[in-house]
Amino acid sequence: MGHTCNSIVINAPYEKIFEVSNDIPRWTQLFGNEYKKAEITKREGNKITFKLTDDEGKSWQSWKLLFKDRYFTYAEREEPKFPFKYMKLVWLYTPTPEGIKMTWIQHFEMDDKAKFNDQQVEGFINKHSQDNLKIFKDVIEKESGILKE
Repeated sequence: MGHTCNSIVINAPYEKIFEVSNDIPRWTQLFGNEYKKAEITKREGNKITFKLTDDEGKSWQSWKLLFKDRYFTYAEREEPKFPFKYMKLVWLYTPTPEGIKMTWIQHFEMDDKAKFNDQQVEGFINKHSQDNLKIFKDVIEKESGILKE
């Protein structure tokens, strides 16, 4: 099984951080060049079903539950799951004196037929998560007036 955990502190109001970080269509901006398309396909209560298309043109569907009052979200990749057997994601929003600590936890297992194993993918995810968290921080802090353009 693969497991990653990456965090960054964002100096902005929680409401703004939660709103921007869960604005799925903005993920094409917030995740650098990782996604060409990010579209919501369905909303039901606190559940969002969405489709992501990566920079290689591969698409998959996922869903995400938003627990804004509990300071976290939970998501799972649906179909196609390949190259994973499963992919589960938790985003935590923890108030600190410096701001909100946003933590991304990913728990997964690679399919036996996948090109890379769990440990290799952990390395990729950790690198991309750290890069992407910096983008989230910069964008949200700029929009909140914390950072100047």
